[in-house]
Amino acid sequence: MRASRFFISTQKEAPSDAEIVSHQLMMRAGMIKRLGSGIYTYMPTGLRVIRKVEAIIRDEMNKAGAIELLMPLVQPAELWQETGRWDKMGPELMRVKDRHGREYAIQPTSEEVITDVVRTEIKSYRQLPLNFYHIQTKFRDERRPRFGLMRGREFTMKDAYSFDRDLAGMQASYKVMFDAYGAIFTRFGLRFRAVAADNGAIGGTGSHEFHVIASTGEDALVYCPTSDFAANMEAAEAMPIAASRPAPAQALTKASTPGTVKCEQVAALLGLHLAQTVKTIALTVEKAVDGKQVKENWMLLLRGDHELNEVKVAKVAGLAGHRFATEAEILDCYGSIPGYLGPIGCKLPVTVVADRTVANMADFVCGANQPDFHYTGANWGRDIAEPLVADLRNVVEGDASPDGKGVLAIERGIEVGHVFQLGTAYSASMKATFLDENGKPAPLQMGCYGIGVTRILGAAIEQNFDDKGIIWPTAIAPFEVVLCPMGMDRSEMVKAQVESLYADLQAAGVDVIVDDRGLRPGAMFADWELIGVPHRVVIGERGLKEGNLEYQGRRDAEATAVPVAGMVDFIKGALRQ
Repeated sequence: MRASRFFISTQKEAPSDAEIVSHQLMMRAGMIKRLGSGIYTYMPTGLRVIRKVEAIIRDEMNKAGAIELLMPLVQPAELWQETGRWDKMGPELMRVKDRHGREYAIQPTSEEVITDVVRTEIKSYRQLPLNFYHIQTKFRDERRPRFGLMRGREFTMKDAYSFDRDLAGMQASYKVMFDAYGAIFTRFGLRFRAVAADNGAIGGTGSHEFHVIASTGEDALVYCPTSDFAANMEAAEAMPIAASRPAPAQALTKASTPGTVKCEQVAALLGLHLAQTVKTIALTVEKAVDGKQVKENWMLLLRGDHELNEVKVAKVAGLAGHRFATEAEILDCYGSIPGYLGPIGCKLPVTVVADRTVANMADFVCGANQPDFHYTGANWGRDIAEPLVADLRNVVEGDASPDGKGVLAIERGIEVGHVFQLGTAYSASMKATFLDENGKPAPLQMGCYGIGVTRILGAAIEQNFDDKGIIWPTAIAPFEVVLCPMGMDRSEMVKAQVESLYADLQAAGVDVIVDDRGLRPGAMFADWELIGVPHRVVIGERGLKEGNLEYQGRRDAEATAVPVAGMVDFIKGALRQ
């Protein structure tokens, strides 16, 4: 490739709406061009990265036994209605009508379509297992698209779907895909971590997320440095801080705490540690009983310095449809304004759920259900009935690891892949069955496996950049090597060497571009540092007279002189690192 015949369009400044590094650098490097909110044109350099990402994914998916097909972008509403997701997905699902008034979804994912394919094609257990995948455009109507390719509305995803005859087979297929994902992200050249995750809206049972490690990542990843435990914050189990509950040592006392609606304020006023306080979160559950709509009052209790994990709350029996109570509901139930709520002396019946840590606390501080007052010395059993106990909180650094093999650490990550054990969540609702060995119909066991292809670009940049621009891992760089000639239009010596080295590198299978645009060295180098090509060779008369070329890796502080005759082997060695 020659730069004069390629399209390079770099900018000194990023657009004002580019909020994060990857968005800024991709816009400046001319890799993407904004068309509309959350919708981008992939420019030539950006598309080259995408194609390399896709090639690695295809190679590893094929090695793992998956079979590629291509499902449509537009999907009939009837399929989504079969699984109930037409209504459950909400406004993120883009709905359109054709000229006949028939409704369609612009696919955000393809569980329904692939299940429809398989239920018409698979008849016998002898045809199993199967794993189909495709790399296709997706659309999700994000409420607030932002961060460039990190949270766009239109994007490219690889999604795969496995089909097995039983649970053991599905788990085996899941393991194959989990391992394939590890190989894919390793080949990308990115630092990543696989963590246990919550299945969320997609349904099913177990799942793992794959995250690219980056300090700018939105997601908190929890892991134990001395064991194999790893999970995202939503799924990380929080163990009680104390293994057992101490005996009461204080009397229950109502303390005046005027103007203290936060635990931090209460602790400061009373001269206590924040960890001695308990905060109350009031919830309401509405449901139909004997044809009438009734409200249930629920109270969640967390230690004052801990944060609520709403995903865990939804898994507590009876709280699947909860919402936060309104101020009017709180006044009716507790007789107090928020900030002074507690489990002692409620006006109406309340179901109390204490986090594991709170359940093992003694002599704690809680609201007195009276403005400007809190109780000190509160104890379970003596002052308050024993609560329901559940894991309600986010873990914090230093918590005990759930596997008992150390303490937890937390780092930031960007989710780029997710694998799910779906089980029969879709096959049952869509009646996707096969005939087993006894000739009886049985539902297919499914797995689902996604990688955000275009999101990989943003995540890779968030992990690999400096003040000059992008630093691509070699495997997914738009070009592996750039040749930068000094005065190629004025020096036959330089021109001849450039053409010779260019031909030799191409013959060696190296993805190389020659910058023959005639730019000044500073402007030329700045472009390629911004674009992020990982290996650069400078060819100039001065070096050639000494028998050398100048090599510099994108992360190198200084250039290295390499003999002309040895440069191809030197580059091949650098590419293997």
